[in-house]
Amino acid sequence: MPPTSRPAPPRAASAAHTVYAMTKELILTGELPAGSLISEGEIAERVRVSRTPVREAFLRLASEDLLALHPKRGAVVVPVPPGEAADVLELRLALERSAAERLARTGLSAGHEEELRELIVRQRALAEAADVDAFAAADEAFHRGIVEASGNRLAGRFYATLGDRQRRMSVSALRVRPERLALLADEHETLLGHLGAGDAPAFAAALLDHLTATHGAPHPPVADKR
Repeated sequence: MPPTSRPAPPRAASAAHTVYAMTKELILTGELPAGSLISEGEIAERVRVSRTPVREAFLRLASEDLLALHPKRGAVVVPVPPGEAADVLELRLALERSAAERLARTGLSAGHEEELRELIVRQRALAEAADVDAFAAADEAFHRGIVEASGNRLAGRFYATLGDRQRRMSVSALRVRPERLALLADEHETLLGHLGAGDAPAFAAALLDHLTATHGAPHPPVADKR
């Protein structure tokens, strides 16, 4: 009986990307919580690759501020820095409000409206299944879809850079409050209604309430210096 053939080992580049994608997903979903120490050997064994692509993946994740490298010890998952959540929320508010204002002038296309509505349908199913990780990804896609629907490509590309931070924040906030999932889908329905009606001020007010209910006030109160 001929020996069973084994698949060829992945190329270094694809192996490094596989390690990068898997480790990043574990961080964003909280399976590797902030402060966790992980070693190259541990990940290499898990993915069944050598340590070289793991080292490359760790360097890439460190450049994205997700890992802090410690020679001969491994890497530590970096906590969300103080103040970053408020910074992300402020940028999201600015970009999504701007998108709503442009859409009030140009109108929301039927195609984009359908895409956003399909995401809400998916969110309702994920809320029923209490799948926080997948819901967070669908939530990010919905809000990014609003910005992309405006037709401002620069804003769309910039908003996409917030995606990882947005997902990590959502998973952290919703894992302890899974009852918010169904409410978020309802709130998305409200936001989409305002976009369809071309009512940018109503959208802006609903968006602020929507983000505050999940993540807290995006603008921390300024201390009185008197």
